[in-house]
Amino acid sequence: MRSQCAVYVDAGYLLAATATRVTGTSLRSGVDVDHRALIECLIRHAEEDSGLPVLRVNWYDSGSRPGGLPDYTQEQIGLTPRVKLRLGRRSLAGEQKGVDLRIGLDLATHGRQRVVDVMYLVTGDDDLTEAVEEAQAHGVQVSLLAVPNHAGRPQAVARHLQRAADEVLLIDGAALDAAVRTRNIPEVLVPRQAADGPEAEATPGDASADIPVLPPALAPPAGEPHADGQPAEHEEEPAEARPKPSVFAGKKPTVVVPPKPTSAVVWSSTVHAAQPWEDTEVTLEDVNHVAQQVVEGWCKVASPAMLAELRAGQPTIPGDLDRALLVDLSSRSGVYDIPDAARYALRERFWALIDKAKVS
Repeated sequence: MRSQCAVYVDAGYLLAATATRVTGTSLRSGVDVDHRALIECLIRHAEEDSGLPVLRVNWYDSGSRPGGLPDYTQEQIGLTPRVKLRLGRRSLAGEQKGVDLRIGLDLATHGRQRVVDVMYLVTGDDDLTEAVEEAQAHGVQVSLLAVPNHAGRPQAVARHLQRAADEVLLIDGAALDAAVRTRNIPEVLVPRQAADGPEAEATPGDASADIPVLPPALAPPAGEPHADGQPAEHEEEPAEARPKPSVFAGKKPTVVVPPKPTSAVVWSSTVHAAQPWEDTEVTLEDVNHVAQQVVEGWCKVASPAMLAELRAGQPTIPGDLDRALLVDLSSRSGVYDIPDAARYALRERFWALIDKAKVS
């Protein structure tokens, strides 16, 4: 049997870590991902490092639909050549269940059966350390593929896991940046100020004020003359008959605006005095920074309706947001198990910032 390698991807880690690299927070909803390009990057890295062909990429995530069923994006990932989709499920609180167990069982089983000679594990989870050691006990080399932060170090990878692995390799940062992009309003939909002339205000009740402006690439072409020299039916209107761009310059999209950053000193008096900050490496500055980053990242993709829904559910924080808060705080502070005092302060700070967010 020929020698081969395989890639085992904890999608939760990979997408959260790349989101942190791109946006500063692990909130996955803040980025757009080219999954095919991301998978090709991992395959290329594994084959170049090992000199062996990749048997397959095992992609582990929690099913986004009820019952652990895949959503459209996960379906497309599962249809990608040489990719095996392995899904856990989401609890009612939005937490993923069964994903780590699937990864651990596959590492142990494939190692015991010598399915491949080299395993590349994309994760940062300390809970998988024992599974790595089990695969190694059967003669399989296990290397970590980690997302690099901007300092060139592994992003959010547990030290215990790093010690257990045979090697820690950094994924190509340029390839990650090309495959994962910040989610923004499309450029063509952002109104622009007219370059020539002052703003013109639309007259109340004027129907032209509600006419959308199409970018040049989407605007219908002007009619060309017929063979008899007569103008086409849809001939372009004279310039003076068309509304000027300045009419639409005041049309701005409704967005959620996060509050301005403040230092930890400004709000620390609101934190319960009994919290034992001196007993942990997590600082109030860490808590303040992480809460601000997550709120800013969420506001970039949130609508006024989403803000109202979030506030209505207080004090319950949605699973994806709560997970991003804890992951980012752990990554920033280097503390794997965040103490209760820090969790309390982090969530309190999150709600304080959300209460100050505005709709503009």
